[in-house]
Amino acid sequence: MERLLLPCLLMGLLMTTSPVAWSQPVDPAEIAKQEVEAALRLAPNIENGRRVYMVCTVCHTPEGWGRPDGRYPQIAGQIASVTIKQLADIRARNRDNPIMRPFTSPQLLGGVQEIADVAAYIAQLPMNPNNSTGPGFDLDYGKQLYAENCQDCHGKNGEGDPAENVPRIQGQHLNYLTRQFHWIRIGKRRNADQKMVKQIHRFTPRDEMAVLDYVSRLKPPASDLGQSGWQNPDFPKFYRGEGQ
Repeated sequence: MERLLLPCLLMGLLMTTSPVAWSQPVDPAEIAKQEVEAALRLAPNIENGRRVYMVCTVCHTPEGWGRPDGRYPQIAGQIASVTIKQLADIRARNRDNPIMRPFTSPQLLGGVQEIADVAAYIAQLPMNPNNSTGPGFDLDYGKQLYAENCQDCHGKNGEGDPAENVPRIQGQHLNYLTRQFHWIRIGKRRNADQKMVKQIHRFTPRDEMAVLDYVSRLKPPASDLGQSGWQNPDFPKFYRGEGQ
């Protein structure tokens, strides 16, 4: 519990800090775009990324494997440009995520160099070989839906697209996929691709369950997976009852 106090206190402090007062209307998407472009031009420092990632371990775990219940996603192995975009979008308030917002602030995260560094660190983490999946009752239909609606952008095996900042969705927890799908449908995830928003509006409950169950079973290459029970050696004492 003591390990949680400092991040929580910092989060509380930052959440009570007034936002910057702009003299004229500002487009959050444009602010985020400029930060993404700046971060992508930088050479990432993995060692500094490890230090920056320390604050992320509180929720995402040292391994970046999230939680099987989907409260926190698996971020290990995520495409670096995707992580950069999501961090920039949250920071600019182009994506609503009240829990993440304080952790993306300059006070905790830093500037564009730190964004590039932590994204590169996350990208090289081995992925969870045992992410949570659906019941597997309608997988043939789910495969068909994925091929018709999702494959062109997310890739045949959910590998994503770095050039287009399309996220890697293979190996993701089912409940997280379900929650994000719902938020995209209702417009809560404002930085979602508009083509996807239009596509999923016509999905029935059966369609949604089938395709997300199928996606949750898309496995990364064996070379990208960690061993079951792997613990990140960069944080050997984290939540192990030994302090840090």
